[in-house]
Amino acid sequence: MLVPVILSGGAGTRLWPVSRRAYPKPFIRLPDGRSLLQRTLERAAGLEGVRQVLTVTNRDHYFQTRDEYAACRASGIAFDYLLEPCGRNTAPAIGLAARRLLEQAGGEAVMLVLPADHLVEDETAFAEAVARAERLARAGHLVTFGIRPDRPETGYGYIRLGAPLEDGGDGPLGHAVEAFVEKPDAETARRYLEDGGYLWNSGMFCFRADRILEAMGETAPELLEGMDACWAAADTGQEPLELPREAFERLPAISVDYAVMEKARGVAVVPCDLGWSDIGSWDALGGLVPADEAGNRVCGEAVLLDSRGCLVRSEGGRVVAGVGLEGLVVVDTPDAVLVAPRAQAQRVREVVERLRAAGHETVDHHRTVHRPWGTYTVLEEGERFKIKRIVVKPGASLSLQMHYHRSEHWVVVSGTARVTNGEREWLVRTNESTYIPAGTPHRLENPGVVPLVIIEVQSGEYLGEDDIVRFEDRYGRAPGNGALRRR
Repeated sequence: MLVPVILSGGAGTRLWPVSRRAYPKPFIRLPDGRSLLQRTLERAAGLEGVRQVLTVTNRDHYFQTRDEYAACRASGIAFDYLLEPCGRNTAPAIGLAARRLLEQAGGEAVMLVLPADHLVEDETAFAEAVARAERLARAGHLVTFGIRPDRPETGYGYIRLGAPLEDGGDGPLGHAVEAFVEKPDAETARRYLEDGGYLWNSGMFCFRADRILEAMGETAPELLEGMDACWAAADTGQEPLELPREAFERLPAISVDYAVMEKARGVAVVPCDLGWSDIGSWDALGGLVPADEAGNRVCGEAVLLDSRGCLVRSEGGRVVAGVGLEGLVVVDTPDAVLVAPRAQAQRVREVVERLRAAGHETVDHHRTVHRPWGTYTVLEEGERFKIKRIVVKPGASLSLQMHYHRSEHWVVVSGTARVTNGEREWLVRTNESTYIPAGTPHRLENPGVVPLVIIEVQSGEYLGEDDIVRFEDRYGRAPGNGALRRR
């Protein structure tokens, strides 16, 4: 039983302003229209013998992840989820996923750990590498995937190859890992490339569930003890399984490389050429777009005159025009614009930290915010008013709720709304409207088979998203309504 375990999350800093805390890198659209998360799922689901996928993600990303999966080619796959209340790096995520699989399938389960935000272009080579890794994992090895470098790269950790392991009929299945090496400087990276005995550490792994927990007990016993306590406190019959906040927050934030792989016995690596990238920079993401004759790469609508070597991405609904530009990154979104020399684009993290320190909401959210029932987009706001475009998925419903400080006007643009307003419930059709006074319990539902689109005009002395009292909610966000409560 091979079970892909997809690790999905992130803080949304390296690819800001497209990536945000509430919309991290796995959800970013690639030039083909699919997200990195969707590409990862389809790659995993296409492997021979895979019937189940376990996803570890933040609880706030659950509904959006589920929607992303629903649009994928993954027929016959059972989906399971572990929902984290906060980030604790990869070691706790992998260890608790192993606990889950042991409970479901026993020691025969082999985990294929895949970051949701990596890109693999050669899926045939990927399947071949997984087959080799699975054979090594069943024999008790802790397997990582090493990418053969094609350039001196200072942004990745490296793996030094050791002795070959087990002949697969056409050569060794893999190699022992002689050492894990930290990110090198430029000169060292050049030596590694010339040496030929070093691989990039991809962050993908394969091992038996029981074997990784055994290794954690040997190399990180305090971590294992904390995970045992967290698992004991969890309601393991819950679907999706939401990990208990108090116990999970006590776990150390540590990667599986530091906690286990660099110290454990029996660590192996499968060298491979996969067309792999961790899409860790604007250069990497821009490189997926074909260059024009001047070396410019454009995603979206842009006009560039006498410009060379630029990366331009337009998501703001505007035309980006550039004249006489050279070597710039320009990223336009509805509420934020990034302009930087390509050589300094990694410093976007510093921008995000400054914005976070100032409490700026562009760190966390886009103008369009995803919710379990659909999306809302802030069109305009000012003193005592806010205008939103709300899209409700077919059959979906907002919670029965109330606001203390604002009233709302709803105008149906398309579809049909079922509206609860105080004691009254009725249908509001296209080009009709209704008014919700402050302090009145109300609900918006889409009883139809097409998306419901409304324009909402809020007015009042306070318009924050936290001015909400939920009475009933099908997504578990009301008090006493179960898991997944959130704003």
